[in-house]
Amino acid sequence: MFRTPGRVAAAAFCALAPLSAQDIPITERTLPNGMRVLMVERHDEPTISCGWVARVGSADERPGITGIAHLFEHMMFKGTKTIGTRDAKRDAELNALQDRTVAEIRKELDALREKLRRGEIADINDPKARSPRHQQLLAELDKLVQEQRGLIVKDELDKVYKQAGATGLNANTTSDRTFYHIDVPANKLELWAWLEADRLKNAVFREFYSERDVVLEERRLRVEATPTGKVQETFNALIWQAHPYSWPVIGWPSDITTVTRDQADYFFSTYYAPNNITAILVGDFKTEEAFATLQTYFGAIPSRTAPPPKVTTLEPPQGAEQRLVATANAMPMVQVTHKTVPSVHKDAAALDVLSSILNGQSGRLNRELVIRKRVAVNAGAGNRGMKFGGLFYLGGIPAPGHTPEEVEGLLLQEVERIQKEGVTDQELQKVKNQVQASTYARMENNGDLRDQLAEAEGAGSYKDFLEEPARLNAVTREDVQRVAKAYFGPEARNTMVIRRKEAK
Repeated sequence: MFRTPGRVAAAAFCALAPLSAQDIPITERTLPNGMRVLMVERHDEPTISCGWVARVGSADERPGITGIAHLFEHMMFKGTKTIGTRDAKRDAELNALQDRTVAEIRKELDALREKLRRGEIADINDPKARSPRHQQLLAELDKLVQEQRGLIVKDELDKVYKQAGATGLNANTTSDRTFYHIDVPANKLELWAWLEADRLKNAVFREFYSERDVVLEERRLRVEATPTGKVQETFNALIWQAHPYSWPVIGWPSDITTVTRDQADYFFSTYYAPNNITAILVGDFKTEEAFATLQTYFGAIPSRTAPPPKVTTLEPPQGAEQRLVATANAMPMVQVTHKTVPSVHKDAAALDVLSSILNGQSGRLNRELVIRKRVAVNAGAGNRGMKFGGLFYLGGIPAPGHTPEEVEGLLLQEVERIQKEGVTDQELQKVKNQVQASTYARMENNGDLRDQLAEAEGAGSYKDFLEEPARLNAVTREDVQRVAKAYFGPEARNTMVIRRKEAK
């Protein structure tokens, strides 16, 4: 099956959520500071899947600070005033000294950018282009960083959790939200509440400037060192003309290297306020006792009076078909992408059904392109609904002796068939049955349910998640045909063709 970028294949099912409001006993509460709490009490096993989702992602950034939401995913593990350091006083002093040194380095970088603009240097990162003062400042910063590392208790948060029997401490960032999660023993809920509230109330962004280099290395591994990473990044920037979805979640390199702690502090105070966060508990606890515990710890965090700024940029209608052709040290492939709708849109369920009819081993694309015509070795589709928009992917890898363009034509033919003829009752019911079976199975796991509630909260509300079964069951053959006609016109098409780079 052709794998679309990101978590598209999963998204086609995650959006089609299981069960009903009566089947999932979700208790919703709100702390006085505005922090929302979702609790699902279950006593099948003595653990609790805990998490909290901040409604902030790369879409909330702006040019100049792209990647800062993902950087915070790193910084939130650096500790607090009590966790992560042997000397909190000196640690704070070193942060201040680093800030002052970096402020002077920024002046040097400003001068280099002007030289680059005038063509006096070719690369702003070339050490030979730096002034003696610049080199001296970098040496001073490195000395301060090394001293601070001597005070750091590395990974102390993780160690505290592991000693208590907790597992799976992690976080991840998307364009729409940032999610921090862990599984703890049922008798360690208070420990979780204290540690996570401490992270929000007393966060210390130590190793801030050196961590930017860690993110740069992560970017090199994920994007620049992969055969098609840069091409995919370029294609995404091509698709989104105006919306912040155009830049990568990990950020542009020049922004990562120049973001300051002052900018980070403002970002944190704006988006990590309790009234922009939802805590989620699924597992073995008593609801009233658990809520009292959360109120004790999270309730002590002051709220932010002003709400976070809204993302107001609307993606304009695409004026013409766009095409990207690239070569890479990879299998040749083609991907056809159309912008669709947010995950909460009334057409999202029909688009999910359409993608499932096309995708999978028994889907139309695999049957027609791979099995019957043998033009492709892999072909599939996926719909990815996000907070402010969506993408529908068609893609395939040509079989030997065939070209990406041949696969492209056949992919579009299958969509055109649905536009003209629609889908069958059997196809529609089969997809509904498959999705319901899959989602019922995932509901048995506390962590999976927690994660799906977090995704729903990041894009809208857990109520959208609960309403999805009805939206799925309401999809008709006419709905599937209608969305195929509405969102797949040639003027809205974005096509990426990758050809194998010939060996030298």
